[in-house]
Amino acid sequence: MYKAFLIKYGEIGVKGKNRYLFEDALVNQIRFVLEDVEGEFNVRKEQGRIFVEAQTEYDFDETVEALKRVFGIVGICPVVQMEDNGFDDFAAQTVGYLDKAYPDKNFSFKVKARRARKNYPLDSMEINKELGSKIVEAFPEVTVDVHTPNVEIQVEIREKIYVYSETIKGAGGMPLGTNGKAMLLLSGGIDSPVAGYMIAKRGVKIDAVYFHAPPYTSERAKQKVADLAKLVSRYSGSMRLFVVNFTDIQLAIYDKCPHDELTIIMRRYMMKIAEHLARENNCLGLITGESIGQVASQTLQSLAATNEVCTMPVYRPLISFDKQEIVDIAERINTYETSIQPFEDCCTIFVAKHPVTKPNINIIKRSEEHLNEVIDDLMKQAIDSVEVIEI
Repeated sequence: MYKAFLIKYGEIGVKGKNRYLFEDALVNQIRFVLEDVEGEFNVRKEQGRIFVEAQTEYDFDETVEALKRVFGIVGICPVVQMEDNGFDDFAAQTVGYLDKAYPDKNFSFKVKARRARKNYPLDSMEINKELGSKIVEAFPEVTVDVHTPNVEIQVEIREKIYVYSETIKGAGGMPLGTNGKAMLLLSGGIDSPVAGYMIAKRGVKIDAVYFHAPPYTSERAKQKVADLAKLVSRYSGSMRLFVVNFTDIQLAIYDKCPHDELTIIMRRYMMKIAEHLARENNCLGLITGESIGQVASQTLQSLAATNEVCTMPVYRPLISFDKQEIVDIAERINTYETSIQPFEDCCTIFVAKHPVTKPNINIIKRSEEHLNEVIDDLMKQAIDSVEVIEI
C-alpha cells in the first residue's frame, strides 16, 4: 500500500539560510542507510519536505528500521501517493486507504490538510470539511473529533497528493557531519558506546580509539570492542577504530608509580595519546563515557586531573546520568548485550585495589616524573604501532 515515506525533521527547520546544508546532509545519510536495504529508492527534497520513494518492491519493516537510525529524522510517515485526478478520485482513494489501514472502524478522526500548491481549487479548510464528509459517508460508525482524535488524517497537496495517518518516531538529533568530528575513547564497557551514540546524535562524525593490553587482554576483548564500534556505526556511520598497544606504558606505570594512582595516571596517558590521534585525524574534541562519581576515576577531582593533560575539549555526554539511564539507552541501541560479554579490557586488568578518589594534580605530576626516562619512547612506540580498523 505504501510506496513512499514523508520524512519529518525538527531542528533543521529553524536553521534559516543554512537550512539547505542540513537538508542535503540528511538526504545523503538517508541514501547511505538505504544502500543496505533490499530495493531501490529515490530520495528527494520538495519545498521543505523530504520524500523517500520506492522504485521497486521493498521490505517495509526493514526500510523503517533503517530510517529510524538516521539522526535528524523526527518522524517517518508512510504515505499513499495519488495523482491529482480531481477531488472525487482523491477522496475515493483516501477512503480505500482508510478501509485497508483500519479494519476496525470504531475510531474518531480529523482531517488536517496542507495546500502547498495554491492553485488547487479547494483551500485547506474546504478540503478538511469535504474529505471529512466523504469519510463519514463511507464509514457511518466513525466519529469526528477535532480536538483529540484517535486518527489524524494528514493531507499534503503538492504536484502529487500525499495522504498519511501514522508518524513513526525517528531518532531525532542533527544530520551526521554537520557539527564536525570527534574522537571517542571506546572501551568494552557499557558507557562509552552510549556516549559515542549520543554525540553522533548531535551531528558529530566520530572515530574511536581503543587501548589494548596484550597478553593481559585477549584478542577476543579487541574483537568485542570492534563489534561495539560496528553497532554504534549503524547510527554514526562509518568510522575508523584506532587500536593502541598500551601494555608497555601500563607496565611502566605499574612498576614506577604509586599503586593508588595507577588509574589516574593511566587515564592521563590515554588522553594524551587519544588527543594526538584526534589532531592527526582532524577531530575537534575527545568523547568519553564518564559519569560523575560512578567509579574512583570519575570523581570531580579525578576528572580534573584527567582533563589537565588535554588542550582540546573533552565531551562527556553521560556526565549526569545514573547507571540505569545509561543501561536503558544501551539496550535501546543494542550495545548492552555485547558490552556485558566477559572479556576484560586494559582498564579493569590494571585497576588498583584502593584507588585514590581525590587526586592532587601536583602530587600526580610528581609521581609521573618517575616515568621521565622511558615514557617518551613508550608513547612514540605506541603511536607508531597503532592498528587501524575500518568500521
